[in-house]
Amino acid sequence: MEESINPEGQKLLLKLARSTIAGKLEIDEPTPEIKPVPPFSSPRGAFVTLRKSGRLRGCIGTFSTQNPLKKTVEEMAQAAAFQDPRFPPLRPEEFPEIELEISALTPMRQVESVEEIEVGRHGIYIVQGFNSGVLLPQVATENNWDRKTFLEQTCFKAGLNHDCWRSEETRIFVFSAQVFGE
Repeated sequence: MEESINPEGQKLLLKLARSTIAGKLEIDEPTPEIKPVPPFSSPRGAFVTLRKSGRLRGCIGTFSTQNPLKKTVEEMAQAAAFQDPRFPPLRPEEFPEIELEISALTPMRQVESVEEIEVGRHGIYIVQGFNSGVLLPQVATENNWDRKTFLEQTCFKAGLNHDCWRSEETRIFVFSAQVFGE
């Protein structure tokens, strides 16, 4: 299990994500000083999610990286705000309305059986051929999904049939996340 991020560290990472986006928008927002110590200096995947009025406004992340968590959060914050292909780039006038959420990830592991998937604890990453899709652990709980529905929705996210998870050609991975937001 990756090192847990304490509440003070969570606030620092959220401020870092916000100031990174603000900088790109040319909005003056102080950048917090984050010391190069674990967990900030440890290589770790992360997703940054933006919401506006409670609705998704951007979400980008990476599972594996050689970068320290601090750098991963900076890169994913910019990507979520300006490179999510589902949304236009964030505009300066939207910035005050944006709420941020960070999901700091544990390494992925492939499951042998879907029975290993724990809804509320695990996120799912499904791969079949050139298609892949991921849903974070909180997506299942926010939508009150059971394991089967969570698997089906991850298949849809991958652009595959809803029951692709049953195929021998499909690889299923799980991961956990420490999720915190504003």
